[in-house]
Amino acid sequence: MLTKIELENFKSFKNRTIIDLQSTNYKILNNSNVNENGILKGAIFVGGNATGKTNIILSLKLLLDLLFREKLINIGAFKCLFSQESNIKLSYEFIIDEEKIRYCIEYDTKEKSLIEILYVNDKEVLNRIGKSAKSNITENSIFEDLDNKTLILRTIYFNTKFSNYPILKKWFGFLINSIYMDASVRVRSNTYENLSLIDYLDKNGESEVNNFFDKYNFNQRIEYTEKSTGNMISIDTDGDKTIFFKRKGIDEPIPYVFESLGNKNLLNMLPSFFHIVKNSGMLIIDEFSSAFHNELEELLIKFFMTNSKNSQIFIVSHSTNLLSNSIFRPDQEYAVEFNDMYGSKLNRFSNDKPREAQNIEKMYNSGCFGGLPQYNL
Repeated sequence: MLTKIELENFKSFKNRTIIDLQSTNYKILNNSNVNENGILKGAIFVGGNATGKTNIILSLKLLLDLLFREKLINIGAFKCLFSQESNIKLSYEFIIDEEKIRYCIEYDTKEKSLIEILYVNDKEVLNRIGKSAKSNITENSIFEDLDNKTLILRTIYFNTKFSNYPILKKWFGFLINSIYMDASVRVRSNTYENLSLIDYLDKNGESEVNNFFDKYNFNQRIEYTEKSTGNMISIDTDGDKTIFFKRKGIDEPIPYVFESLGNKNLLNMLPSFFHIVKNSGMLIIDEFSSAFHNELEELLIKFFMTNSKNSQIFIVSHSTNLLSNSIFRPDQEYAVEFNDMYGSKLNRFSNDKPREAQNIEKMYNSGCFGGLPQYNL
C-alpha cells in the first residue's frame, strides 16, 4: 500500500510537499479505514477550483503511465510553470508485505535527463543517472546508453517480470491493479487491465451489480441482453447485447442511453470498485461526486472502506458532506490552497487536532482547515 508521496516543482506544487498516509492516534474508523499495518485506506482532497487538488492524484497517474502505458509520456510537461527550477522531483513510498519500497524520480527539463533511485528496506537496488544505471535487480547490473524518455525500472520489469525479486513483483501487481478515472467525463478509466463496463459484463454478467443494488436498496436492477421484456413493452436489439435498467414497481426495460447521468456514472464506476476491493491496488478518482447524490457518495466510500483489505481510494471532491468522522478520519482529509507564486499547499486536517466529536464539515466550511474559496457574495 502507498504510505507517502513527495512532490516538488510538479504542476502547481512548486515547493516540496508531502502527502502522508500513515495513520495517526485517532481511534475512529480504525476497523474500516485503517489497514492492519496502520496504513490509511486512502484520502480525500478538497479545496476551491484550480487550487491543485487534481495535480496530487495526477502524480499517481503519472507513475502508472510511465511504468505501464504503451505511449511515451513527456515528463517535462508536468513542470511547475512559475518555477525557475528545472528539476521535477517525485518520490513514492509503499509498504508491501511489511517491506518498504521507495521509488524516486527526478527529471531535468533543461538537460532532458532522468534520475531513478529504488530502495527496498532503505537499501539501494537501482540507481540511474542520465543514460547510465546500476541495478541489483537483474544479472545484468550495468546499463548504458539509456533512453531518457523511458524509465529503466519499466524496462527491467517488462524484460524480467522481477522473477528473481518477489517483493518487487508483488509491488508491480499492486500498481497494475490500480485504476485512474475522471468521473466528469463519464468515467473513462485508465487501467492496465480492461475494466470497461461492457467487457466486465461480458466476463461476469449482471449478478454482482444486481446483488449490490439489492443489498443497498437501490430499487432497480440491470439486464445485459439482446431482448428485454416488461409488462407492456418489449425491446429487441437484433442480436446486439445492450444494458437495460428496470425499476421495481415498473419493471419496464429502460435502455441505458435513456438513464440519468448519475446512474450511468455509477454503473461505469462499480466494476472498478469491485475490482479494487477484491484485488490490492489504488482506485484514484477525480471529480468523484459528479452527478451523485450525497447519500450515494457516502455509500460508495463506506462500501470501499468496509470491504477492502489492502487497497486504497484517493478522491478529489467538492462534496463537503464527505468530511465526516463517520466516513473519513481527519488524517485522511487534506485541504488544498493556491497561494500565488508560492503555488499549491496542503493542510492535513489532523494537523489542527480536531476532536472526534466535532463537526468536521462545519469546521471546514468556517475556514478552520483552509482550502476554502474566499468569494465576495
